[in-house]
Amino acid sequence: MNRKGKVFFREIFAGEIFENENGYIFQYDTSYLNNETYPPISFTLLKRKEAYQSKTLFPFFDGLIPEGWLLSLTQNIWKLNKKDRFGILLTVCEDCIGAVSVVGQSR
Repeated sequence: MNRKGKVFFREIFAGEIFENENGYIFQYDTSYLNNETYPPISFTLLKRKEAYQSKTLFPFFDGLIPEGWLLSLTQNIWKLNKKDRFGILLTVCEDCIGAVSVVGQSR
């Protein structure tokens, strides 16, 4: 299953996150990279041309997902599998706390 989301920093398009059979990829957008006033989205995902790759969901993105009762509520409302962290990220992290948001490809 190949899925992706657009990543925004303070409503500015910063890059894309992908899921494929090998894991996850985060790639900064070239325009975002070339603007020196735009910061990295995370201290663990510094700006660079090369894509970041991981077999598991990057801890930074996993940390955007709600916890506790709010996670349970969102899973029940959207009928989400609690083990599908990437699916939850794409579904509920368009309007999360902080400067970074993720918009699933279906939106």
